[in-house]
Amino acid sequence: MIPFLDLKNINLRQRASFHEALDRVLDSGWFILGKETQTFEQEFADYCGTRHAIGVANGLEALHLVLRAWGIGPGDEVIVPSNTYIATWLAVTYTGATPIPVEPDEACNIDPLRVEAAITSRTRALIPVHLYGQTAQMGPLVTLAKHHGLKVLEDAAQAQGARYRGQRAGALGDAAGFSFYPGKNLGALGDAGAITTNDDALAEQLRVLRNYGSRVKYHNEVVGYNSRLDELQSAFLRAKLPLLDADNTRRSEIAACYTRELKAIDGVTLPIVAEGCEPVWHLYVIRHKQRDAIAKALAQMGIGTVIHYPIPPHLQPAYAMMGSKPGAFPISEILHNEVLSLPIGPTMSDAEVSGVIDAIRQAV
Repeated sequence: MIPFLDLKNINLRQRASFHEALDRVLDSGWFILGKETQTFEQEFADYCGTRHAIGVANGLEALHLVLRAWGIGPGDEVIVPSNTYIATWLAVTYTGATPIPVEPDEACNIDPLRVEAAITSRTRALIPVHLYGQTAQMGPLVTLAKHHGLKVLEDAAQAQGARYRGQRAGALGDAAGFSFYPGKNLGALGDAGAITTNDDALAEQLRVLRNYGSRVKYHNEVVGYNSRLDELQSAFLRAKLPLLDADNTRRSEIAACYTRELKAIDGVTLPIVAEGCEPVWHLYVIRHKQRDAIAKALAQMGIGTVIHYPIPPHLQPAYAMMGSKPGAFPISEILHNEVLSLPIGPTMSDAEVSGVIDAIRQAV
């Protein structure tokens, strides 16, 4: 059996450091917004190359709180990818604003050439998603946003450590939202998230919003939220952060091996790395017109795969009110019908990688 992602072994590598982190938190007697969170925030900001990191409860709330801090709400529009996990859209919907989908480029990220056509007088922001661990084309997107006076919020949930033209995700727009869901490249042992930014005023506003709208206990300045990264998850993330670059390097090695060995298989479309991008390969996603049959065959051979994602947001029942019908976003619909994510993770052995490759050859 080769699991899609072996979270047990990934985390067991750090059993001792996790126990040490737990002891620090227990000994401190402080469990919410204490020294562990403050220290992790600084360490993660330094890692991303930003002045601020603000720990929050999860990646969805990271995006939502930034939009709220920018005053985005009913009557506003926010441009989002048509090809993404639904959380990107939900963050916009939570504010009362309208998500405006734009189709992807050949690297499966939002297409800058299509974004400009989607901008209207009501557009307030863009949310490029760094899907599968590869950054969107941030150069043209940021230039376009500046020209139109729009904010840029990176959805970096899958891209901890990814680079665009040498600069890390999280420092490429006006702000960025990160998820530390356990399966991410930098994953907590539960839900967790963070926001990065170089905007001092925004960072201060977000620290208030995440904590019931309060900076002084029992004094509530605005209608805020309970969205705080707790001390224990912060301590666990501090233990894992020093391993992130090495883990990403191992993922890149596996991705290179997949690309080298699978490129000659008929009917299989491999990932495209866009110019200027250094992916961290959160996912290695192939495409095939017979995706479901291949996934079934691989499962019978003990190979774990996942479909990211089977239904595009515009066809989800949650967004039926938008009135989109099949065919409304054909590129995304084709992708969602063909994509298949292969096993990839920092603890995979060379033998397991070879086993996946051999199984795909048989399945196809």
